[in-house]
Amino acid sequence: MKIRIAIDGPSGSGKSTLAKNIAKTLGLVYVDTGALYRTVGLFAKRNGVLLEEASKVTRFLPEAEISIRYTEEGQRVILNGEDVSNLIRTPEMSMYASAVSAVSSVRTFLLEIQKRMAAEGGVVMDGRDIGTVIMPDADVKLFVEASPKARARRRFEELQAKGDTSTEKEVLEDIIKRDANDKNRAVAPAIPADDAIFIDNSEMTPEETLAHSLMIIKEKLRRTL
Repeated sequence: MKIRIAIDGPSGSGKSTLAKNIAKTLGLVYVDTGALYRTVGLFAKRNGVLLEEASKVTRFLPEAEISIRYTEEGQRVILNGEDVSNLIRTPEMSMYASAVSAVSSVRTFLLEIQKRMAAEGGVVMDGRDIGTVIMPDADVKLFVEASPKARARRRFEELQAKGDTSTEKEVLEDIIKRDANDKNRAVAPAIPADDAIFIDNSEMTPEETLAHSLMIIKEKLRRTL
């Protein structure tokens, strides 16, 4: 059986790390859909689109060619022939991703790419609306959450390791702002699916989150087989 697992949750909740670990443990393909929106955000900025005017990216979309490539290093995102996987992992691109994800034309542009990947099965996908829009019929739906302070601390440590100069306060403010944008946007708001199983990992390590999630997945699949 080609299992399909949807993992949603707010920025910094650790859902991408969890999705990668689940995919590795169960021998599934990991698809980071958030990277696609970050890439559109980078594309928007490169075309002079301001953060507060994200909808203007619409007229440039026909010029964007985005694809995902799988290597020994994992998923790589290609924008018009350029590997931008590292360039999209900044606080600024997080905000751009949130802004462009509220634009209906952007969601339509990326929808087919994501649904095509989901239809193949044997995947773990994480994002904001995987269980509600991309894979509403997923075998397992998880919604991973953590307190804003816990998420800000994790993201701050990640950015420090990369040499980013953002302060923890700035990271927390960005997370709070992005949460509000994601939850209140008119198009595909970042809300859990009705049948999603919640996991609050504020006080969990990545290893504990994985172990807890695997128990949920195995129990869920046992009931449906």
